[in-house]
Amino acid sequence: MNYVGIDIGSTAAKTIVYDGEKIIASFVMPTGWNSKETAARIKGHLEYLGFNVTSPDIKTIATGYGRISVEYADMVLTEITCHGKGGYHLFSQDSLIIDVGGQDTKVITIKNGMVSNFLMNDKCSAGTGKFIEIMANRLAVDIDELFSLAECGTPIPISSMCTVFAESEIISHIGAGTLKTDLAAGIVQSVVSRVALLVERHDIKNICVLTGGLSHNQYFRKQLGAKLGREIHTHDLGKYAGALGAALIAADKFKY
Repeated sequence: MNYVGIDIGSTAAKTIVYDGEKIIASFVMPTGWNSKETAARIKGHLEYLGFNVTSPDIKTIATGYGRISVEYADMVLTEITCHGKGGYHLFSQDSLIIDVGGQDTKVITIKNGMVSNFLMNDKCSAGTGKFIEIMANRLAVDIDELFSLAECGTPIPISSMCTVFAESEIISHIGAGTLKTDLAAGIVQSVVSRVALLVERHDIKNICVLTGGLSHNQYFRKQLGAKLGREIHTHDLGKYAGALGAALIAADKFKY
């Protein structure tokens, strides 16, 4: 038996194939505009790799923003359940999982290996990857370039809690001749501050771990750690936490 976990987020779709003992395949692709098309592309790539998801010896669980679009999934589960399972597996200990996604930010407390509490910012894009993407576009750079610029800048305060109004602030600063590096640093610091506010609503007793698309970004991790006054841990497979959790749960539920 092989177990497939698919996490279709608003920006990126992550897929893990687990054989019951180890990960045997993993890949990421852009979600694009239509989750059903993304699910079809994932199915096609899995078939290219030799995994036919319609086969009785493969079980699939889908999670994330576009989980209901994965029509060939044997089960769909929430992001909280899957990210909790995947995060615990990666770090092998109770922790506070911080996942900054494209559309929302999740903070999940793991106690005794199980999700005991969570908060999600899913009402506004401020404090999410979408905010960074919008602001990067305004500065005419990609996201990696924005973080590189931010490392060289002094953060300017961005007071608006709303992405639309924050973008207006950035436009005003651009017109006033503010350095692009300082603008980039202010944008990153704005997201860091909003994520930290969410984290601080939890009782932090164990290690803090960063998963999701920003887990590979050392500058973001460093700034968040400084804001919270504690080390933020990451893992090479951090961006796959949701997909990994889905695959692990599939193994638990469908193993013969």
